[in-house]
Amino acid sequence: MIKMFSAYLGKKYRWISLLAVFGMVMEVVVENLVPLVMANLIDNGIQGQNFSVILQSGGMMVGLAIFGLIFGSIGGYFAADAAAGLAASLRSGIYKSVQRFSFGNLDKYSTAGLVTRLTTDVSNVQNSYQMILRTCMRAPATLIFTLALTFSISRKLSMIFLVALGFLLLVLVLVIKFADKAFTRVFSKYDALNASVQENVTGIRVVKSFVREAYEIGKFKISAENIYKLFVKAEGLVCFIFPALYLAVYGCMIGISWFGAHEVVAGSLTMGQLTSFFTYMISILMSLMMLAMVFVMITMSVASGRRIEEVLSEIPKIQTPEQPVTEVEDGSVVFSKVSFSYGKREEPVDWDNPKEVRKQKEKQARIAAVESGKLSREEAMRQDPDFREEENQRFVLSDVTLSVRSGETIGIIGGTGSSKTSLVSLIPRLYDATEGEVLVGGKNVKTYDLKVLRDAVGMVLQKNTLFSGTIYDNLRWGNPDASDADCEEACRLACADEFVRSFPDGYHTWIEQGGSNVSGGQKQRLCIARALLKKPKILILDDSTSAVDTATDASIRKAFREKIPNTTKFIISQRISGVKDADRILVLEEGRVSGFGTHEELLKNNEIYASVVAAQTEGGGDFDEREEA
Repeated sequence: MIKMFSAYLGKKYRWISLLAVFGMVMEVVVENLVPLVMANLIDNGIQGQNFSVILQSGGMMVGLAIFGLIFGSIGGYFAADAAAGLAASLRSGIYKSVQRFSFGNLDKYSTAGLVTRLTTDVSNVQNSYQMILRTCMRAPATLIFTLALTFSISRKLSMIFLVALGFLLLVLVLVIKFADKAFTRVFSKYDALNASVQENVTGIRVVKSFVREAYEIGKFKISAENIYKLFVKAEGLVCFIFPALYLAVYGCMIGISWFGAHEVVAGSLTMGQLTSFFTYMISILMSLMMLAMVFVMITMSVASGRRIEEVLSEIPKIQTPEQPVTEVEDGSVVFSKVSFSYGKREEPVDWDNPKEVRKQKEKQARIAAVESGKLSREEAMRQDPDFREEENQRFVLSDVTLSVRSGETIGIIGGTGSSKTSLVSLIPRLYDATEGEVLVGGKNVKTYDLKVLRDAVGMVLQKNTLFSGTIYDNLRWGNPDASDADCEEACRLACADEFVRSFPDGYHTWIEQGGSNVSGGQKQRLCIARALLKKPKILILDDSTSAVDTATDASIRKAFREKIPNTTKFIISQRISGVKDADRILVLEEGRVSGFGTHEELLKNNEIYASVVAAQTEGGGDFDEREEA
């Protein structure tokens, strides 16, 4: 973990960190010279009744105080700069890692969990690092330098400090050992709390329509109370540090007073040296107190650091091969004996266990090698007998084989859970086939540069997302260089131009986050237009006209036939009317191909398709109403 964070610190902030350490150490050196000057002032100035020594010593003490202030300010400034730089690098690293994740990686983490890592966890690490630079450098330097000076004054009295240090070290080790586990559980509960808030805010309209505010408040209260209880437990363990610290402080005071008085009476110690000794005692014990506070922060940040490391060390399951294909020749698609499983959700890793961490990294590297084609599944299973079990929990697609010509329109129909979306997600490699292969343009999708492949595929989901910005801004997600005329033409094809122009600001209308200020049908049509701007070789409509009326749906499909005839189109629909005019129709049932042919062929040869047509013709229902008939 330390090695990884050091890499994210970078050369610039490592130098700044060193400057912070220099400032802190010099502050300690200067401050610890003050008691020596004070001892000289007492012994030779006051007791020796030498006014010039008093003036000299007083001037030196003022000068040393000024230098201490300067060095302390330098150390504090650079420590804050380095900690903020580390936090910025970590947030950027986490965000970049998430952007590189495949859907398989994202399935491991909740949205709330990733947000917590970007905010709370990074802030904990930032605060901890700043305190390490300031206090963990200052306090040890103070201890070492001060102990050296106290030993030069009296070895006997200095032994009291060593006993106190040993006692405190034992207490710190025990507290950290038990508190670390408690803080780890706290941050996992933070994820649950954030997830509850996110779910509530996202679905607030549903909450209010069902009058479930009280229920949601109760659910939030439970999450908040769980965090409260765990924090009380964790902080309760940490609280043992301070009573132990005060015990050491008072013990040192009593011991130094008792033995120091005897030394003064015996003449082996001067009053000025004893006064210096008390000053050093306070300095040492204050350093210990600061160290105790730092250890509390470090204990919290270690748990946060492991959570950050988990994301940063996550290997994307889908990656561009070393020598990728950089051009998609056409929109032909072939599924050859394709089976697919989402796999099982991975258990959390104990990042304190080096053996478990190593095993996890080897497992991720093995999966990545298989996904990139560097390692066969057979070889992976020979290396790790559990590989198959880990990778394949349950096939949602089984033995799918079909061939689609470039420019064809393929309708896809099937009941809920028949894995229609899973099938088309394999084309742009949002997921990889567990077995078999998917070919686009005559080449395995795993051989393509990911950007090239996904630029060649336009995908519109049923629940697509618009982003805050103007309509033009959202459309240009499909093509950043698209002109206004290109955007407007795409909207005409998607039957969106008319309603966009009805807005007072037209294409400059501001879209709120998630597209909350437009209707579901309007959002879908804008998403279709956005996909069309890519000028894709393959266009996938995943039930993306479900929120528009049948007339508009028909107009969109007509525009596709006339304006983009060479684009391969996959249209998932629950309406028979949405797929009957397709060149061929694929019927899926429980992840298997039940039928594949034209509307007329399936009416004759496929019982499932014929029954759906009959049900919808008679009752006007969708695919799922077949089961109710």
